[in-house]
Amino acid sequence: MPPLPTQFTDATVLTKANVYFDGNVVSHTVLFTGDIKKTLGIIRPGSYHFGTGAPERMEIVAGSCRVTVDGQAAATAYAAGEHFDVPGKGGFTIEVAAGLCEYICSFL
Repeated sequence: MPPLPTQFTDATVLTKANVYFDGNVVSHTVLFTGDIKKTLGIIRPGSYHFGTGAPERMEIVAGSCRVTVDGQAAATAYAAGEHFDVPGKGGFTIEVAAGLCEYICSFL
């Protein structure tokens, strides 16, 4: 997998934040030409469940987490530089033990 980007060019960033779980998960939407959409966000310590409409790829930029994709029996650990995929019309539980987990979510 290529290295994670440190910046995006030729993008539009929506200034209104996406705020979930009383502010413990916050992201901003980034739009690119060709109907490409990503979100950039942070997750504070805790356990959170998200549903998906479309398939998603979550790339961990900093920190670490444990993830259980719906239908899987066990959680898998992910650290900076790693990613996981979630099918559309599914979901996942993401757990952050300490610090912040920063991510890029790409809608596939």
